[in-house]
Amino acid sequence: MDETPFQPRRRQPRDYALVLLQGFGMGAADVVPGVSGGTMAFIFGIYEELIEGIRSFDLATLRLALALNVKAILARVPLAFLITLGTGILLAIFSLAHALEWMFENEPEKLYGFFFGLVTASVLTVWGRVRRWGAGTLAAAALATLAAYVIVGLVPTQTPDTWWFFVLSGAIAICAMILPGISGSFILLLLGKYRDVLAAVNDRNFLILFLVALGAFIGIISFARLVSWLFRHHHDLTVALLIGLMAGSLRKVWPWKEVLSTMVDRHGAVVPLQEANVLPAGFGPDTLAVIGLAALGFVAVFVIDRAAHRAER
Repeated sequence: MDETPFQPRRRQPRDYALVLLQGFGMGAADVVPGVSGGTMAFIFGIYEELIEGIRSFDLATLRLALALNVKAILARVPLAFLITLGTGILLAIFSLAHALEWMFENEPEKLYGFFFGLVTASVLTVWGRVRRWGAGTLAAAALATLAAYVIVGLVPTQTPDTWWFFVLSGAIAICAMILPGISGSFILLLLGKYRDVLAAVNDRNFLILFLVALGAFIGIISFARLVSWLFRHHHDLTVALLIGLMAGSLRKVWPWKEVLSTMVDRHGAVVPLQEANVLPAGFGPDTLAVIGLAALGFVAVFVIDRAAHRAER
C-alpha cells in the first residue's frame, strides 16, 4: 500500500458550517436502507478527502500521539474536518431517526422517490470524473452495476443477537456505508440488525451502539486504506466501479414495489421478505408527489455539484 502522507486541505473557519451540513446529509442518508452516506459524500465532492483523512490514522499517527506531538498530528490528520463531519452525521442520526423511521414505515414511496432522484443525478455527475473512458472502465462499471443489483435484491436473514455479531455487523456495514451505492443500513437489514440498531439509537441503548461503533471503527480504518490505494493507483477504474455501484443500487430505491412475500421477525413485526419493482398504478396525487420529490432530488444534486465546483475554483 502507498504510505505517502496525506496533506489536509486548508479551510477557513466559516467553511466548517458547510462541512457540518454535509455530514448531516450523509447521516440522514445512512439511516435509510438502500441509500449510502458514501453516495452523499460523492455528491458533496468530499469523498476522496474523507477516504484520505481516514487513511491518515496509521502507525505513524499513533507514534505522534504517544509522543504528544499535537502540531505534527494536526499537520498530518484533518481532525477538524473529520470531527465536524462526524458531528453532522451523529446529529442527523439522532435527530432524524424517528422521522425517517416514520417515513420509511408510512411513506416509503415518497422517501425512496427523493433518493431515487438523488442517486440518478449522482451517476450522471460522477460520470464526468472519469478522466478517460475505455473498454476496461466501461466493463468495470457494468460489472459493479450487476453486483450491486444482485446484492440489493438479497433476502434479509435472521442472525444471532450475540455481542460479537454486533461488532461484525458494524464492521461490514461501515465498509458498505463509505461505498457509494451500497447502503450500510441495507447491509444491517440483510444481517437482521437494522431494527435492533435503529431501536438502540431511539432508546439510547449505548451497549449495542458501542459494539456496532467498535466494529465500524475497525472496519473503516482498514477498508479506507484499500480504497485510498485504489484511488491513487487506479483512479478512473475505481470511480467507474463506484458509478456502477450507484447505478445498481437504483433497484433498491425504486419507489413503487409489490410485496411478494413477508416474514415475522423476532420483534413480532411483519416485514417484506421479497419485493418486485413495478410501475405506478395511475398518476394520482401520491404518484405525482413521488415524481415531484424525485425531480427535486435530481435538481438538488446538480445545484450542489455546481456549488462544489465553484468552491473548488
